[in-house]
Amino acid sequence: MSSAVKILTAEKLPAWRAQLRANGKRLVVTNGCFDLLHAGHVSYLESARALGDALLIGLNGDDSVRQLKGPSRPLNSEDDRARVMAALGCVDGVCVFPEMRATHFLDRAQPDIYVKGGDYTLETIDQNERQAVERHGGRIAFLAFVPGKSTTGLVAKIQKL
Repeated sequence: MSSAVKILTAEKLPAWRAQLRANGKRLVVTNGCFDLLHAGHVSYLESARALGDALLIGLNGDDSVRQLKGPSRPLNSEDDRARVMAALGCVDGVCVFPEMRATHFLDRAQPDIYVKGGDYTLETIDQNERQAVERHGGRIAFLAFVPGKSTTGLVAKIQKL
């Protein structure tokens, strides 16, 4: 499947989700900036995908990445980041969302399983995101990060060169 086919607009997301549900598929969703793809991301995404039948990535848009990470980010545009994420075999769909938080995206995606990194707990996750997942009958799973693998660490290493 072409990576471009995997990139979904917010308007097309509900119908895509409905088709998965009609086919009895469990949807796993995660979200993030995914600015510089690295081995930690790949491991995390493969583990997330193993929890269900399809993996959807909610990708923070460029403005929200700047708000979250600072004025020097993102390093790659949202279109480029979406294309790279969609090219991964473990990813079934990618949807860019403009907000800092994934609440509206999660309301559209209605995940069966929402995956977050191991640095979160049910208490520290954004509670609006948690409610959006639970409102549609989903559950939240936490996956450990790969130690020593982060975009921030890569950027710092590059800056020292």
